[in-house]
Amino acid sequence: MRKVQSWILIGVIALFVVGFRAGKMKNIAKIETTSEATSLAAYAGILGPVSGALTGTVTYAGVAPAVQKLQVTKDVQVCGKEPHYDESLIVANNKGIKNVVVLIISPPKGKDLKSLGMNFELHQTGCVFLPHVQIVPVGVPLKIFNNDGILHNFHTYSQKNPPINVAQPKFKKVIEKTFTAAEVVSVKCDVHGWMSGYIVVVDHSYYAITDANGQFRITEVPAGNYQVEFWHEKLGKIRKEIKVTAGAEIKLDLVYPAAGK
Repeated sequence: MRKVQSWILIGVIALFVVGFRAGKMKNIAKIETTSEATSLAAYAGILGPVSGALTGTVTYAGVAPAVQKLQVTKDVQVCGKEPHYDESLIVANNKGIKNVVVLIISPPKGKDLKSLGMNFELHQTGCVFLPHVQIVPVGVPLKIFNNDGILHNFHTYSQKNPPINVAQPKFKKVIEKTFTAAEVVSVKCDVHGWMSGYIVVVDHSYYAITDANGQFRITEVPAGNYQVEFWHEKLGKIRKEIKVTAGAEIKLDLVYPAAGK
């Protein structure tokens, strides 16, 4: 009889221990799940419900200047296949200005730089830099292609980044360069004097470049008050103040004064 009672007591204790451990593991899982949900909610708070979008159109005041044709003076058999035009001020029929860089000054942390992409290329095709203006994050390699089969020279002009001045003969199809500081870098080809472009080196993701109609869009901007800067190679810089509201699309249009006024 005592043996039976002993076995019953042991069984009760075992069930109690198993139940206690199961309850403990369930509570731990609940805590971990809650912690994970809190982290996700915090992340969503940065880029989700408390963020908005900034859009707009940059236009030109007055009559758009006539497009200037450039003279091809070297390697005409390659460079002269297509006409070349001055790209320093491109104005569409709706007066929208192409290649205006739009950026938020000193934004809080939010979107990762990877949101801008990880593969950046600059092409020398028909003795033209394509694209004429582009954004490249700091520390990310820029691949520079020579598609013409002739000698080019990649020459940068900058203040914060060491200058680059390298020959790129026809057998060197691609070279890679990186930049360490945010700034606008001017690019030239010493062999073909009409070739020019700009690399906008950035250290945050709240940048955009206007399209052919002068339109731009910057998404996932944390709600708050900001200064927005507009930069154009010929028309210069203008700053505007804006308030971004959670869940809203804020429109910010800009009219650049006519060149020389």
